[in-house]
Amino acid sequence: MADWNARWRAEALPTLADRDWDLIVVGGGICGAGILREAARRGWSCLLLEQRDFAWGTSSRSSKMVHGGLRYIAKGQFGLTRASVRERQRLLAEAPGLVDPLSFVMPHRGGFPGPRVFGGLLAVYDALAGKRNHLFYPLQELHFLVPGLDESGLEGGTRFFDAVTDDARLVMRVLGEARAEGGEALNGMRVLGLQREGARVTGLEAEDAESGRRFRFRARAVALATGAWADRLRRPEGRGHVRPLRGSHLLLPGWRLPLAHAISFMHPADGRPVFVFPWEGATVVGTTDLDHEGPLDEDARISSAEVDYLLAACAQQFPAARIGRADVLSTWAGVRPVVSEGDARLKPSDEKREHALWVEPGCVTLAGGKLTTFRLLALEVLRACAGFVGRRWTEVPGPVFAPTPTVKLPTLSLAQGVRLAGRQGRALPSLVPWVAALGAERVGATDTLWAELAWAAQGELVLHLDDLLLRRTRIGLLLAEGGRAELPRIRALCQPLLGWDDARWADEEDHYLTLWRRCYSLPDKDAS
Repeated sequence: MADWNARWRAEALPTLADRDWDLIVVGGGICGAGILREAARRGWSCLLLEQRDFAWGTSSRSSKMVHGGLRYIAKGQFGLTRASVRERQRLLAEAPGLVDPLSFVMPHRGGFPGPRVFGGLLAVYDALAGKRNHLFYPLQELHFLVPGLDESGLEGGTRFFDAVTDDARLVMRVLGEARAEGGEALNGMRVLGLQREGARVTGLEAEDAESGRRFRFRARAVALATGAWADRLRRPEGRGHVRPLRGSHLLLPGWRLPLAHAISFMHPADGRPVFVFPWEGATVVGTTDLDHEGPLDEDARISSAEVDYLLAACAQQFPAARIGRADVLSTWAGVRPVVSEGDARLKPSDEKREHALWVEPGCVTLAGGKLTTFRLLALEVLRACAGFVGRRWTEVPGPVFAPTPTVKLPTLSLAQGVRLAGRQGRALPSLVPWVAALGAERVGATDTLWAELAWAAQGELVLHLDDLLLRRTRIGLLLAEGGRAELPRIRALCQPLLGWDDARWADEEDHYLTLWRRCYSLPDKDAS
């Protein structure tokens, strides 16, 4: 397979636009990637178009959790929880190194939910997953499990398990599975509108953000998996609509608040569940749940009030650590596409997290849903599309992820090899020459290898520098000032692979650093 890069994209785009497709998927997040993957598995001719970059929206700025939604049990959403925990187990089995177990501890301080109530919820949770996986620890044992936890009023803590991932890499690996089985995917393609013959959708018009050229694409069916943009292209019918809700996070250096487990607890201000957990060698504090009123086409950013809210959560559980603004390494804010019936009285956290399908002739719109259940959502969309495509729906059993090819990586540790295999999947052999050339050296204090940067620049359809540093890798989140100190070496390695001249690199670097300061660093203290 040819390298998947900007050069390939420019050459392939006219040909791809000239084809008749069974299915065109709009939206390059986890749901769109999942739809493309399942369509390709069934032999459908299928193409995905993403307006910005793969995983640019919610799917690179989620809370990184692959979980069953424990709190949904309390809301009576047993079906959603059952599906989620089973998909969590599937992903843990299929993608080690990309989806990994994460233990959670819920401290009990005499309020709701106490050990008995919480243990009861977890008993249901475990039953839905088919295995018992929780245990209560009294205070004298909790000392060793979570050093530094505030002990005032502490009765003990309950430990349970979910999973964690790099959400953007999850999207890339699912796209890789789809492309390996005949699907195609393009970023930088903004869909301007759907093409119709009478009442039926027959294709769409899209603009190439790189060249400004417009193309018309023909398809027997179109699947809209555009997340918070779901209301933009479809013909709205009924009461359901998308309510964009912002969830923001702080990232701290791992040494500043070292944790071996995620700590889940209720925020003192509003009783919402929040968490502090280890991720990629750093510590995440999240999340908020607010109506997002900013423009959807711009990167979401955390507000000063949200920063204070999350720091207060840290202070509640770890007061001796004295975590403050000066300790924050980076931030991110994602916009959740929550399906709402339009009841303005409902608080954001009271909205249900069920998804919806809206169907019109030739077009299916998916709204809402959870990262964990992307495969099930994809199957539901394809069932709805099958009649438009003229295909008889059949179940095609098999894993989301094909087994990773066995390769020799003698310069890497076992843990590095597992991590790399999880993130690359079928593409792992293409990375071997870069590992041989660059060895096991990591970028700064991150776990990211310089070899990963080189391979991403060459073969993962990077169009802009922020694609490379914020989504193909997480250097922009994990290093101080977005990795500014490493940019000269990144330039020396990646500029030739990207084919950019000096002026283009300077423009990309300036844009990236401006974006990082505006949307991935701390806002001014008095910013809204």
